Amino acid sequence: MVIIGIDPHKGSHTGVAIDGASGRQLGVRTVAATSEGHRVLLAWAASLGSERCFAVEDCRPLSRGLERDLLGAGGAVVRVPPRLMAQVRRTVRTPGKSDPIDALAVARAALREPDLPTARLDGPEREVRLLVDHRDDLVAERTRHTNTLRWHLHELLPGEGPAPRTLTRPTVLDALGAHLAPMTGPVARIAADLVARIRALTADIDALARELEALVRPLAPTLLALPGCGVLTAAKLIGEVGGIDRFRSSAAFARWDGTAPVPVWSGDTTRVRLSRGGNRRVNAALHRIAVTQARLPGIGRDLVTRRKGAGDTTTEAIRRLRRYLSDAVYRRMRVDQRLRATPPMLAEAA
Repeated sequence: MVIIGIDPHKGSHTGVAIDGASGRQLGVRTVAATSEGHRVLLAWAASLGSERCFAVEDCRPLSRGLERDLLGAGGAVVRVPPRLMAQVRRTVRTPGKSDPIDALAVARAALREPDLPTARLDGPEREVRLLVDHRDDLVAERTRHTNTLRWHLHELLPGEGPAPRTLTRPTVLDALGAHLAPMTGPVARIAADLVARIRALTADIDALARELEALVRPLAPTLLALPGCGVLTAAKLIGEVGGIDRFRSSAAFARWDGTAPVPVWSGDTTRVRLSRGGNRRVNAALHRIAVTQARLPGIGRDLVTRRKGAGDTTTEAIRRLRRYLSDAVYRRMRVDQRLRATPPMLAEAA
């Protein structure tokens, strides 16, 4: 087995081949980050042996096209997290940092870690991820405009500004626009322009929410049935996870999303601390579900009440609920993935 570690960049990709048994370096090749360069890389890899595996540093904005061409040619591709590559690079005898050094570290990290996630062609999850990210950008832009508008309204209409959290409502924006229309001066003109921008951004945000709902409901009916998990939260989970089958267990998923506690003990006392790592977007989505469930009758509120009765603070109880929800989300996403893979006629028969 030959393992080919690849360090991807915008202009070039550098591959280093190592022997899968000994880790000995077999060769180095740098190609252009184009389809023609990918074909050159594949031809070079084929000359090294028939049994080979590509290990690519997990930086998908740079490596997505490379992974697509490697998978299209029938190659086996695994993704190496940058932190694993960096750990290996610090342990080698060759000092410094270069593309061949990084590619060699990627290959040896893949040799050392047998359970790395495998790459696959983009599916509907990427479309959901792109739309969610675009909506988040628009929401952030709208928030910036509403904050600026409030400062101008404080000057133009002291003590008469809209109530908090109402500047996204069409009726409020229409009334505010009519109020600003007869005013003159640069402050009034800027405020009127901001009202128009906020109205347009709100329309785009609402349209994206409707588009996401049409995409997410067929993809995740079981996940949406989880109390507290709305369409936007489910979209965030689908887009960030990208495919739940890349996690071998619910424990691995919890470690990835940052809900699994970190052991910090030695000797007879067993202690853990809060994990500050993991995917913070997924962690935040799980937190939103947990906070909602803690307010509603059901398993979530019962768990929080039971843990607080055992001496936990509210924060600690919510943290335990978040860990429980990580397993629930994992199971539901596995069910949804099986449903998508099942032909419609077989699903109806089942």
